[in-house]
Amino acid sequence: MSFVLVLVCTTLAIWLLRAPLAKHPMVFYALGLLLTVLYVSNMFVTYPELMRRGLFLLMQKCTLSLAVFTVVMFIGVFRKDSVVSLGLRPVRAELSILACILALGHMVMYVVSFAPRLLNGSALDGGFLVFFATALVLLVLLLVLGVTSFRKVKRRMDANLWKAVQKGAYAFFGLIYVHLVSILLPSALHQGITARVSIAVYTVLFGAYAVLRIRRAFLDRKGEQAELSSAAS
Repeated sequence: MSFVLVLVCTTLAIWLLRAPLAKHPMVFYALGLLLTVLYVSNMFVTYPELMRRGLFLLMQKCTLSLAVFTVVMFIGVFRKDSVVSLGLRPVRAELSILACILALGHMVMYVVSFAPRLLNGSALDGGFLVFFATALVLLVLLLVLGVTSFRKVKRRMDANLWKAVQKGAYAFFGLIYVHLVSILLPSALHQGITARVSIAVYTVLFGAYAVLRIRRAFLDRKGEQAELSSAAS
C-alpha cells in the first residue's frame, strides 16, 4: 500500500529534518505551499508524466498530509521524557501547520468539485452525504487548528481557550478515519481488494493510536496523582 511507504519515508524525513524545521519553519511552509499550488494547477497545466504521478501519489488522496498528521498524532502516545518526545514535541506545532498546508488544496478541490452534486440533488446517497459532511467539518477544523498552531496566535489567546481548541484535534483525527472509510467502503463492498486492504490498514493505524493515547493519558494522570500524594506526605 502506497500510504505505508509514504508514512515510513515521511517519518524518517521528519526525524532527520527536525532541527532545520525548528529553525526555519517558513522554508518548509513555502515548500508545502508550492506542492499545493502545483497540485491545484495540475488541473489546468500539463506536467511531465513522472511529476504528475508524484503529485497524484502525494496530494490527490492527501497521502503526504495524512502521513505528517499521523506523526503528529503518535507523538502524543510517548512519554514526555522519551527520545521521540524530546526530539519531535518541539516541532509538533510546525508539523501540524505543514500538514494543514498540504491538505488544504486537496480539501478545497474536493469540496468545490462535489458541491454541485449536493446543490442539484444528483446522485446523492448516504455514503456521499457522510463523505461530504465530514469533508466540510474537517475543512473547518483544519483551518482552526492550523491557525491556532502558530506561536504568535497561541501567545495572544487565553491559555484555557487555546487548550480547549486544540482538543478539537482528537475530533479531527477521528473524522479523518470516518472520511477515509466513507470513501473506500463502496469499493470494498464490491469486492475491491485494494479498498479492503486500505480500510484494514487505516483501522489498525487509528485504532492503535486511540488505544495508545488513552493509555498515555491514564499513565500520565496516574503519575501526577502519585506526585501529588508524595508531595502531600
